[in-house]
Amino acid sequence: MAGPPLAFTGSRLDRADNVRADPEALAGMMNWRAKLLVLDGLMPGLDDANGLVWGTLADAPDDAELVFLGLDAQEGGGTKPCFAAVPPEGDASPRMANPRLWGLMQALRPDDLALYGGARSIVDWHARHRFCAACGGPTKIAKGGWQRNCERCSAQHFPRTDPVTIMLVEYASASGPRLMLGRGLGWPEQAFSALAGFVEPGESIEEAVAREVFEESGVRVRDVSYIASQPWPFPSQLMMGCHSHADDDALVIDETEMAEIEWYTREQVQAALAGDGPFNAPPPHAIAHHLLNWWINK
Repeated sequence: MAGPPLAFTGSRLDRADNVRADPEALAGMMNWRAKLLVLDGLMPGLDDANGLVWGTLADAPDDAELVFLGLDAQEGGGTKPCFAAVPPEGDASPRMANPRLWGLMQALRPDDLALYGGARSIVDWHARHRFCAACGGPTKIAKGGWQRNCERCSAQHFPRTDPVTIMLVEYASASGPRLMLGRGLGWPEQAFSALAGFVEPGESIEEAVAREVFEESGVRVRDVSYIASQPWPFPSQLMMGCHSHADDDALVIDETEMAEIEWYTREQVQAALAGDGPFNAPPPHAIAHHLLNWWINK
């Protein structure tokens, strides 16, 4: 998909899985050269140039669990190992971005935002999974922070990423193509975006798109195609952007999830992206914004 990179993509770190799996190599990197990402809970620290703030492992609390984020290439050659400390508590409202973060998303450089997003997802998962889902026993960090092991029943637990489809639905009307957009319950007035929903067990991406669109709008879709994806760290989702076609524009709105659903012309979508349309377009750091740009230019 043409255009600027999607927010939270393009991290500069080498994840170095070979180091995660080697306890001796990992221990050898936990020295004075290592960098520690400075976090206030789950919020990033920013310097005067709106860059991420880094400290040393000496800045971490004595009892902190440390996650190995990867290796950061340095100017002039060489790499530095990067870590983050698991906070005492995870996000109490993990599906919603903290309002303070919206401004930070646009202030951070793209590679810093990607690095922060990955770090936030993994340390938040650790903070919310300190006990075993199988037996309730305490879990211990393993494989550099990319696994937790139960000390009681030896079950292994791995960081989760939840797949979410976010989809454009196009209807070829007699007057030209129109796009389905919706406003969720509790959203601000005039805030419209592409429909979205979690992929359920036993579903393909195409099946999830068709089910979610029908559940929320009453419209059947066909010819689902993939456009792009975006990692979304609230708490840890993979947004999979798709496009689909509808043969009917009659709406039956699920009022338990959606406040409004409307069909918009290409000109209306273009005007909204320019800030002068019949609805407020999704912000630039959301994949929905990129999907709308893709549609008006395809």
